[in-house]
Amino acid sequence: MKQTNNTHTKKKMVHPENGHEEKMLRDIFLHQISDMVFIMKVEPGPTFRYLFVNQKGLDHANLKEEHIGSLMEEVLPEELSTHLNRYYQKVLETNETVIFTDYIQVNEHEIRVFESRLTGINDQNSISYIVGITRDVTDLVETRQKYQSLIDHNLDAIFSINEKGRILSANPASLKMIGYTEEELINRSIYELVDKNGVGEIFRVMSNTLSGEPQETNDCTFINKQGVKLYIQLKTVPIKINGEIRGIYVIIRDTTEQWRTNEKMNYMAMHDSLTGLWNRPALLEHLQAEITTSMIKEQDFALFYIDLDRFKYFNDTLGHQAGDELLKQTSHRLLTLNVSYNRVYRLGGDEFVIILPRIKKKEADRVAGNILALFHEPFNIYDQDYYLTPSIGISLFPADGKDAESLIKNADSALIQVKEKGKGHYRFYRTEMNEAFPNYILMEAHLRKAIEKNEFIMHYQPQVNLLDGKIKSFEALIRWNNRKFGFVSPAQFIPLAEETGLIISIGEWVIHTVCEQLAIWRKKGFKDIRVAINISPKQLLDPNLPTIIKKALLFYQLPASSIEIEVTEGAMEDTRNALSMLQRLKEIGIVISVDDFGTGYSSLNYLKRFPIDIIKIDQSFVKEIQVNEKDAAITKTIINLAHNLGMEVIAEGVEESDQVQFLISAQCLKAQGFYFSRPVSADEIEKNVLCI
Repeated sequence: MKQTNNTHTKKKMVHPENGHEEKMLRDIFLHQISDMVFIMKVEPGPTFRYLFVNQKGLDHANLKEEHIGSLMEEVLPEELSTHLNRYYQKVLETNETVIFTDYIQVNEHEIRVFESRLTGINDQNSISYIVGITRDVTDLVETRQKYQSLIDHNLDAIFSINEKGRILSANPASLKMIGYTEEELINRSIYELVDKNGVGEIFRVMSNTLSGEPQETNDCTFINKQGVKLYIQLKTVPIKINGEIRGIYVIIRDTTEQWRTNEKMNYMAMHDSLTGLWNRPALLEHLQAEITTSMIKEQDFALFYIDLDRFKYFNDTLGHQAGDELLKQTSHRLLTLNVSYNRVYRLGGDEFVIILPRIKKKEADRVAGNILALFHEPFNIYDQDYYLTPSIGISLFPADGKDAESLIKNADSALIQVKEKGKGHYRFYRTEMNEAFPNYILMEAHLRKAIEKNEFIMHYQPQVNLLDGKIKSFEALIRWNNRKFGFVSPAQFIPLAEETGLIISIGEWVIHTVCEQLAIWRKKGFKDIRVAINISPKQLLDPNLPTIIKKALLFYQLPASSIEIEVTEGAMEDTRNALSMLQRLKEIGIVISVDDFGTGYSSLNYLKRFPIDIIKIDQSFVKEIQVNEKDAAITKTIINLAHNLGMEVIAEGVEESDQVQFLISAQCLKAQGFYFSRPVSADEIEKNVLCI
């Protein structure tokens, strides 16, 4: 026989009763016990004498009835008796139950497994008897081995844990997956292996399993010993013993490679293979999400549609490999655009799209300039420099469309117009332009000829002194009366003039026209009149502007103080260049005013740094000064600020007498608006204003 296992546990001793004990024990063990039973009398030595053996025990040990009463070594082979004697003596030494296992070959082809349990029985504080019970556990061992083989050779990781989540056992696959040794895992909390974001999910799974419900989840990740995140599929099964849940089997399948494959497939489905940028399907998905978000939050956003000028010629001349390299470098440059939350897409060929969330037209205009600036440096392709420019069409949400198709289509329409009119610049799509003209391109064609066809008209709006009612200053406002389409709103053609650069020539026309009118009025005796001329951001950055004004003043023999240059806060965002220009104008003697004061982001900073003479309060504050306490407070603050800085202040958009009374009480010096007069022609000014 071969010993394979040896354990022992503490047991309470039993005292057999005197008299008839042998008959009682024989009846019990013969008729009610199915295991092999041996009762041994402890003799000095010690030796062990058979006191009782049931029939199954006799058969198992190859004993006969007449062997009862003999010593163990008298009836058993020496090797067997020595083997058994060692365990019987251990009972005496430890006073504990001893358990051992034997593998016995019962025939040529079969080995069976027997488990024996030896328990001592005390008599007068010493062990006088030892009861041995032997059981054939072959089938149970085979079942256990089959079960253990199923666990040990399973490709999935299998843990058994107790009710508190402590790991009791782990199969080889789990050790390989997690990277810990068995000693490092046993008694460790399974929650320590879970990524912190998945602890809540696995706790839910474990709680439900302890309630008797098997669970399954894909929503948590494990972290192995090397700190690598593992994406897993997890199943749990309650461990039930005699109807009571004693723990949980946790079965884990590592799906990291499958997850990575899916991620790669998803990436390829949503990204351009050449540049790595988002592709058209991604654009449509993201654009719809941006539309939904912007609708809920009532925000604007811009869509830039970009096309590389002469790319086809470049590609055909240098080859597709060089063309691909150019597209990669273009993608890299667009990704360096310093704008928050922007996303860049390649739709195919040389077409790119950029979405800029939470942005209005003024900011989009600045970003368009930044995109053009990205192409100032040459592209180095195979050690040779090449210069390319982009054309850009821009649509704004919600003004130019409230769905993805409309926004893309309208930005593309604006791009086409850029390509048809010189390339290398940008345009905003404008639906209101289409209301006045059949198309955007036609408006530009007419606008380019407006000066030579004498279609522009100057109107003047009086600025009234609120203390004495006198009018000594006006704001000049341009109007366009097109011969084919009639009057065109400045809101329509001024932005187009800005985008196309026509604003420079139109602005020069305005300066000369105003100076000419001032000269006429001076000849008629109105010598102390001043006219404000609106200067666009592009004009303010034109280095020729001071020269143009000086020549006009000299030609019409006007003092510089008769001209006021009116700029917006937005025109002064390029602080360095704007400051330089305003200082040059101030040296000439020109009066400088800031229009729409209070609507920008750095108003106080402008007042501190720029040579400003007049502040114009924006009409958005004046409109509700009688009913809105905040607007009233802001208006008073601006007036007081101007007085303290020694500046003149003018309120715009005055339409009601109550507004006039409020401004007078707040000590505002001047006002203009429909309450006094609409912008009117020079003839009407002479008849109805200057004659007063």
